[in-house]
Amino acid sequence: MGYGILADLIVALHVVYVSFIVVGQLAILIGLVLRWRWVRNPWFRLSHLLAIVLVPLEAVFGIDCPLTVWEANLRQLAGQEFSGESFMGRLLHWVIFYQAAPWTLNTLHIGFAVLVLVTLLLAPPRWRHSSTSKISSKPSLPAPPLDK
Repeated sequence: MGYGILADLIVALHVVYVSFIVVGQLAILIGLVLRWRWVRNPWFRLSHLLAIVLVPLEAVFGIDCPLTVWEANLRQLAGQEFSGESFMGRLLHWVIFYQAAPWTLNTLHIGFAVLVLVTLLLAPPRWRHSSTSKISSKPSLPAPPLDK
């Protein structure tokens, strides 16, 4: 498989990752209003929180997104041009034809992570409790005798 195709696959993975965060938060907000039970699934909510928290941590500590780095390296190996911008910078430029400064994107990442965290705190996930752990307080009665 060519390096350019691998770079395109990294971009597709990046789009899926960003979509999970953005569409997931939208679904959570709508689901809370419409009382959809699945939006309180703890595995969904915690994986959603982890996915967004990684992004502002990268921004705060000045770490380049690994997906962007991998894409850049693969583009270079393929002999393709790479703009040097972050994936989100390129995406925003492509979607809304606007060139955002890196500090603007970092502020948006941190703000979105705060929104996800506040949503998690105000509408926490619901953990299921095992029905086998419930102990009945009533003693069981013996079966009535059978008439022969």
